[in-house]
Amino acid sequence: MSVPIYTSFPNRMKPSIEDIEFHGISALRLNGPRGSSVVVARQGAQVLSWITPDGRERLFLSDKAVFDGSVAIRGGIPVCWPQFAGLGDLPKHGFVRTRAWQVTARRQGDDYALATLSIEDDAETRALWPHAFRLELTVMLEADRLDLELCVVNPGGADFSFTGALHTYLRVVQVEDVALEGLYGHDYRDAAQGDKVVRDTGTELTIDRETDRVYRRVRRPQLLKAGNLSLGIQSQDFTDVVVWNPWVDKCAALADMPADGWRHMLCVEAAVADTPVVVPAGEEWYGRQTLVAGYLTLLFVPDFTRA
Repeated sequence: MSVPIYTSFPNRMKPSIEDIEFHGISALRLNGPRGSSVVVARQGAQVLSWITPDGRERLFLSDKAVFDGSVAIRGGIPVCWPQFAGLGDLPKHGFVRTRAWQVTARRQGDDYALATLSIEDDAETRALWPHAFRLELTVMLEADRLDLELCVVNPGGADFSFTGALHTYLRVVQVEDVALEGLYGHDYRDAAQGDKVVRDTGTELTIDRETDRVYRRVRRPQLLKAGNLSLGIQSQDFTDVVVWNPWVDKCAALADMPADGWRHMLCVEAAVADTPVVVPAGEEWYGRQTLVAGYLTLLFVPDFTRA
């Protein structure tokens, strides 16, 4: 485990990155400014915890989650790729969530910590999906802000297409008390109503039943309001936003969720679900999601080139 580096300021730690064990699996802890932190598992490159300077955990992680790699870890921010949900012949949400990723970059400065993890095709993935690929997930932590950038590289000789998502589980005190703004006027495909296509006509979305929606071609940021736990959410080049809560009955059917888990989570996901992305041979695609705690105005573009 690496030793945090201290600045010349008393009682303040400089951002740092540690190798840790988290629920028995190998992970990184990014220690950011003002006591913020993020935990990223090597399994699936999955963010499992995000604590802001106020000491609050902002991501939901099920206390019944399985960490042995036999199934995906329930909670945090899973990377769903190259298939979202059941939109194809692959396992649900693809095959990278349970596989080991490699840490390929670590950087920190006075006001941020950054790590990149990557995975490439092998014989096992090609038996499921016959394409060469490379994925990179870059996680950047600032004081009140978490940025994730997914890079999809096609090193092969033929085009391929994919759907996918950053399946972000947000922790809330009580989901019935939250409101999500920013989706007004968008069409959504409602899986809870047999994939019926509906237009959102409300100024904000509240959750009072099972919710499983793919909002299409969303360009505005979202604001999750939950008392004093407001959260700004913005994606780039992920064309869709998925909002999901299983509610009481569906939650009870999930072996890796507590009976009341539905009450303490809401998934607001940066997704490509309605129309697949085509990545030409030799080309790359980038998609980003930004989360800002307590941020009430428009978000801005993250800079992943910081050294």
